[in-house]
Amino acid sequence: MKTKAFTLIAIAALAFGTVNFTNAATVKINKEVSTTLTSVSKINNIEVRGNVEVFVSDGSADAVKVYNRYYAENAVVQNVNGTLRISSYNANKLVVWVTAKDLRGITAYDNSVVKSFGKLAEIGLDVALYDNSSAQLDLDAYTANINVNDHARADLTGKVSECDLKYTNITTVNQSQLAAEHLTKTVKVIKARTQADEIAEL
Repeated sequence: MKTKAFTLIAIAALAFGTVNFTNAATVKINKEVSTTLTSVSKINNIEVRGNVEVFVSDGSADAVKVYNRYYAENAVVQNVNGTLRISSYNANKLVVWVTAKDLRGITAYDNSVVKSFGKLAEIGLDVALYDNSSAQLDLDAYTANINVNDHARADLTGKVSECDLKYTNITTVNQSQLAAEHLTKTVKVIKARTQADEIAEL
């Protein structure tokens, strides 16, 4: 709880200031370690896997800040052709703050969590959630394609002109605070597996 409170305070403080680092710099503040990766650029998509919590915000330049002992935890944060891949399967949650100038897509797997920090004002945004991942997004977009699968959860707020929302009967989607001028909603019904189904596959 103490770490989470510090993280939120640190993110709020950094949102109003700028710090210049080269490539990767590690800074220790109040026994917390953070690493800023400024060599990362042209982030169009974010892909998150494992035990990771990502805060996403709009900005005039791309930046990535990791609020853990990044290099000691065998975490992976890499930019491959515009896709920022973040993964960690450590028992301690890896917390990352991503600022993107031109974000177009977010994909989350496993138990990862993605939260917007402020409104995500994008022309178009594609969001895909799988496994037990979750997303809390405050949108201000022209188009949004949101696909929620497996046992994932999406909490959506803000406003979208054109929204295509797909989810299943076993996911959780909260859109009561999302205003969409044109909303297309598709719900796929997934039948619960029975013991007979499992025997039939043998």
